[in-house]
Amino acid sequence: MKTRVQFRLRIYRDESIAIGPGKIAVLEAVAETGSISAAARQLGMSYRRAWMLIDEMNKALASPAVNTAAGGSRGGGTALTPIGEEIVKHYRAIENAARLATAADVRALTRLLAP
Repeated sequence: MKTRVQFRLRIYRDESIAIGPGKIAVLEAVAETGSISAAARQLGMSYRRAWMLIDEMNKALASPAVNTAAGGSRGGGTALTPIGEEIVKHYRAIENAARLATAADVRALTRLLAP
């Protein structure tokens, strides 16, 4: 059996998750693909779900994380704003810092698991 440790940081604004693992995954996929629909396909989710995650995050932020351009003869497109890029950078930095800070305790816990 393989052991896996996963940190799940969520930042709430009122009752909704403003920034969390699903939203970060969508931002990273949008940055990679340049499209919400392609990002959704890459993540195995519906376009509607990806759009809802982006919309919910944009509404929680002072400035949007994602800009979209409508389709047309030249096609549409989606890109992260500088705010979106900062969100991903800081979120991943927090995850990495948590992983490093807890490494000894995680090793101690995983040694207690059955083989």
